Amino acid sequence: MSNSQLIEEDVLGTEKKGEMPREKLYQHGSSVLTDAELLALIISTGTRTDSLSKSAMMLARELLQTFGSLRELASRDIWDYTGQDGIGPAKSARLAASFELGRRLARMPREAPTTFRCPQDVFDEYGPIMSDLKREVFKVILLNTAHSRITDFTASEGGLASSIVEPRLIFRRAILEHAAAVICLHNHPSGNPEPSREDLIITKQLVGAGKLLGIPLRDHVIIAADSFTSLAERGLTSA
Repeated sequence: MSNSQLIEEDVLGTEKKGEMPREKLYQHGSSVLTDAELLALIISTGTRTDSLSKSAMMLARELLQTFGSLRELASRDIWDYTGQDGIGPAKSARLAASFELGRRLARMPREAPTTFRCPQDVFDEYGPIMSDLKREVFKVILLNTAHSRITDFTASEGGLASSIVEPRLIFRRAILEHAAAVICLHNHPSGNPEPSREDLIITKQLVGAGKLLGIPLRDHVIIAADSFTSLAERGLTSA
């Protein structure tokens, strides 16, 4: 192998035990990583010739030293990166793409979060989506402390008349998303908004699980055609 021929190594391959940015990120989060550590994860691999070996961390530190700062590095053209020792076309492309994503994100306006303070809010948001479905779909809305939606997801899809829901799956996701409360909703393809026996049973189970975990079930809304039923308004979600 000639001296100019490079062999890429994994970012962890030549790092000391205390300099493993990937493990540090998983253990403590991305905010604790230094600029060099974040760059090393983007660069991903080191380089090696017959006479010299450089890890991704070493390359990252050299880039910051050469350009003076992270902001100055981000302002450069892709060809400026390619001209640096150990930074080839693939690494240069990753760097350029990462900085461009940061610029686009900074320009992107934040959307106002959707807030759910009453059953009508739930129906206004999800009625147009779920009222005409031919199969029963059970969805979950995860809320923060301001009653705003963190995210939503489909917990199950059933047949014409029922869907199977496991409370542990719902609250596992709620815990992972750091939700303060949940709202459950599903549709009745029959057009009848009255809760079935199964609806009442699952609501009771969800109330119990939420009380145990400290993530209350705020409501369980049944959507049917142009109408809905709130089990909270009927007093069935009070723990």
